[in-house]
Amino acid sequence: MITKIFNLLKKTFITRKEIPPKKEEAISKKTPSRDSSQKESKQKQPANVESNGRTSKQKKHWTPKDFPVEKEEGKVRFYDLHLSNGILHAVADLNYKYCTPIQSGILKHTLEGKDAIGRAQTGTGKTAAFLLTAISRLIRRNPNLKRSKGSPRVLVMAPTRELVIQIEKDAVQLAKYQNLRIVSIYGGMDYKKQINQVKGKYVDIMIATPGRLLDFMKQKLIRLDKVEILILDEADRMLDMGFMPDIRKIERSTPRKENRQTLFFSATFPDSIKRIAEQWTKNAATVEIESEQLEADTITQIIYIVSADEKFKLLFNLMEQKNFSKVLLFCNRKDIAKDLHERLNRRGVSTTLLTGDIDQKKRLRRLENFKKGDIRVLVATDVAGRGIHIENVSHVINYNLSEDPEDYVHRIGRTGRAGLSGTSISFACEDDSFQIPKIEEFLKHKLELIYPEDELLKELPPAPKKPKQEKEHNPYKKRGYKPNNRSNNKRK
Repeated sequence: MITKIFNLLKKTFITRKEIPPKKEEAISKKTPSRDSSQKESKQKQPANVESNGRTSKQKKHWTPKDFPVEKEEGKVRFYDLHLSNGILHAVADLNYKYCTPIQSGILKHTLEGKDAIGRAQTGTGKTAAFLLTAISRLIRRNPNLKRSKGSPRVLVMAPTRELVIQIEKDAVQLAKYQNLRIVSIYGGMDYKKQINQVKGKYVDIMIATPGRLLDFMKQKLIRLDKVEILILDEADRMLDMGFMPDIRKIERSTPRKENRQTLFFSATFPDSIKRIAEQWTKNAATVEIESEQLEADTITQIIYIVSADEKFKLLFNLMEQKNFSKVLLFCNRKDIAKDLHERLNRRGVSTTLLTGDIDQKKRLRRLENFKKGDIRVLVATDVAGRGIHIENVSHVINYNLSEDPEDYVHRIGRTGRAGLSGTSISFACEDDSFQIPKIEEFLKHKLELIYPEDELLKELPPAPKKPKQEKEHNPYKKRGYKPNNRSNNKRK
């Protein structure tokens, strides 16, 4: 009995003595000692970090030496323009090595802060020219410059939504290593979303169509009194589309021309455009790309002499026999475009349509499907096709010869871009062959006219019949039965 009591007291004494170490152990888990924390921190440090916090092998920063470009006679490298390393890095990511004629001509003036007037078509590189100017100026200006919310520092005006979207995409790519906020506003998209982009926020570069910008200005969501650079792209097209009254109101809301830099671009310079350019710029440098420079050397031009009745036959046989992969098909009228869209789809050629009456969401979706290669042929009118920027277009086909020679140049410029080869094919029939001399006069050289081979004019098999649309079953459609529409009954 005494032995049992002794053992019980011994156990109790030992357990009580062991309690403090357990508490200490619990405390040490919550707050590790200084020595243990130092050991853990040393273990967590990466291998390339020394105990003093400095990196033993720091990540190498990009320099122009990482993207060497050899000097070539008659060509200007982007390195020669004294751009910042961040901008040159973005240029190198895009694999831009040498300036196009419009870029070298414009940038040597605009990078010094001078105004400029450029005559150049879409696809000549003018977008990069004015964006590089804008980005360079923004990052060189005093970072402590007083700014206002809702007041862009750079304003780019463009006539169409597609062109605005493309310019924004290019701006984001060129400014990827800069801390700049880029915003685009245009009609046909989510109104509230665009308001939230600008309301009470700082904006460095704003790209806009005139109508939506004026709307936001009337609501006092945007002020233009802090604009440092005003850029107008495709001014002639804005004049044709009736935007000039709106553009004048917008220009008057910006600082006086003496207190801003103005860049003015147009494919053509009729007297009305010349007067506007002179009014809005100060001592501007003028750079013109001659017509022979408008045609890329990488574009092969073919004009087939064909009757109007044989056009579709020639088109389909070319598509099938030559295995064209990515085709932009231009028509002069909307009804012709719709007809071609239906006929090609019926014969198994994946085709999408781009005309002026198609809403913006559908347009963007169709363009994206064509860009990705899900669609083989994009049928477009001139108005809808203006400002389209799609890479790797293998062929441009003019189903109708354009009535304006400059539209012809604009059309064929959709292929053969960025140094890649492309082919332009035009059909000249009894209805529009008289346009050829005007085009040749504009281009300042003769075009080669050929007759299609017999194989290209072979008869087509009958097209599959258009599938009948199933009529929706209406259970109320019975003879002599009229549904009781209580909602339409008026109280007497």
